[in-house]
Amino acid sequence: QVQLVESGGGLVQAGDSLRLSCAASGRTFNRRTVGWFRQEPGKDREFVSKTTWDGSTDYLDSVRGRFIISRDNAKNTMYLQMNSLKVEDTAAYYCAAAPPLAFAGRDPSEYPYWGQGTQVTVSS
Repeated sequence: QVQLVESGGGLVQAGDSLRLSCAASGRTFNRRTVGWFRQEPGKDREFVSKTTWDGSTDYLDSVRGRFIISRDNAKNTMYLQMNSLKVEDTAAYYCAAAPPLAFAGRDPSEYPYWGQGTQVTVSS
């Protein structure tokens, strides 16, 4: 089992930056694909970004160039640096982890481990 805890959310203005963190315990991040998703009330959970155990990354088109995903396996922590935030980035953000060495893409069902979420609110 992997327990995930997000932090770093908050209320910011459009154009500001935030860095989300996701700390893992129980089992390590090593050899896992880990990712970030977001969800607005009444909507489906949406893929934002992921990074595989070998360092490759993927981004939702609307955040590519503004968001940067990174991981520190020694600290069992993943990050999402969010720059140039927009009102439409407002959502609850969740980190997720896939089983070791398993392929995981943009489908939330491929990630069995989830954090509790952290709210990001961007005002105009």
